[in-house]
Amino acid sequence: MSPETSRRARRIGLAVLAVAAAAVAIWFFTRTEPVAVVVAPAEPGRVESTVANTRAGSVTACRRAKLAPPLGGRIDKLTVRKGERVKKGQLLIELWNEDLVARERVSSEQLQIARAKERETCALAEIAVRAAERSRQLRAQGFVSEDAVDRAVNEAESKKAACASMGAQIQEAEARIRASRADTARTLVRAPFDGIVAEVNGELGEFLTPSPPGIPTLPAIDLIDDSCLYVSAPIDEVDAAQLKVGMPGRITLDAYRGKHFPGKVRRIAPYVLALEKQARTVEVEVEFDDPGDARHLLVGYSADVEIVTAARDSVLRVPTTAIQPGNRVLVLAGDVLEERTVEPGLANWEFTEVRSGLQRGERVVTSLERAGVKAGARARAEAGVGAAGR
Repeated sequence: MSPETSRRARRIGLAVLAVAAAAVAIWFFTRTEPVAVVVAPAEPGRVESTVANTRAGSVTACRRAKLAPPLGGRIDKLTVRKGERVKKGQLLIELWNEDLVARERVSSEQLQIARAKERETCALAEIAVRAAERSRQLRAQGFVSEDAVDRAVNEAESKKAACASMGAQIQEAEARIRASRADTARTLVRAPFDGIVAEVNGELGEFLTPSPPGIPTLPAIDLIDDSCLYVSAPIDEVDAAQLKVGMPGRITLDAYRGKHFPGKVRRIAPYVLALEKQARTVEVEVEFDDPGDARHLLVGYSADVEIVTAARDSVLRVPTTAIQPGNRVLVLAGDVLEERTVEPGLANWEFTEVRSGLQRGERVVTSLERAGVKAGARARAEAGVGAAGR
């Protein structure tokens, strides 16, 4: 090779190297940085299909009585205060009833008088019966006339009838006592069960008026049995069709954030509430599995329920946030995002079962809202989020 040819070849080589270096520099300084994404592996676990309430529910007592005397009157005794615990049968309120008590006392005295007269009348009847029997014996011996015997027998029958009459008067007196006691009882308010007094509407000396028909008024005593509590919550009518009594569920309370209480469905209302035409719901009651969990809860606490309608264990699952419309997911394969179509199974707000379209361990993107996250984009995992959970 001539010197001229050699120099020309070197110049060409240097030019090629310069162009290549320039191309590499341009690529290096203009290349797109990988998108940082949050991923979670597809792993086996439990997936549940659940139904939740549409509006906040509340903790409710199994028994709650709004008590008031059936009669109007002035409060003569007020034996309890708000927040006190009472026993079944304990006197809570007594209206002024001295007139009724006096009437009951008069009826009791009349009963005692009637019983005394009964003893006297019946004793005289027995004497008259024996006298009539002796008259018959003496008539048989010829000592007395037939008229005397008839008079003795008639007197005995009369005495016996008087004795029977006194028995009827005693029953009447006893009935008057029962009526008087019933009238007196209508001025008393007693606890129908053990519980806690939630409200007292009235003070000593105030006049209580019973509610007129169709016009509700405040109860004199609001009594709650807090030994038995459950959660009542509205469920959308569409979701309610999936529910059955006895299904398991979880109860969450605003007052106990981050804590779940296990429970089960105890009642599904047999009617639909239509508070708004667009929001028709069914009232569902969920009781606590462990009554001790509800021991310190307050009636009226805001609560939510999540009822498990179906569940599968050890199935391949991914976070529900990774599922896009059309059952599509983005998989981080190496440093590139690939789009896959999966066949979902059971799902809830946390996890979705994947029946096909993914392999165990493949990483799906959960940060779909980030800019640049799309199929074919270069990406790097920012943080791994395991699929552990319920």
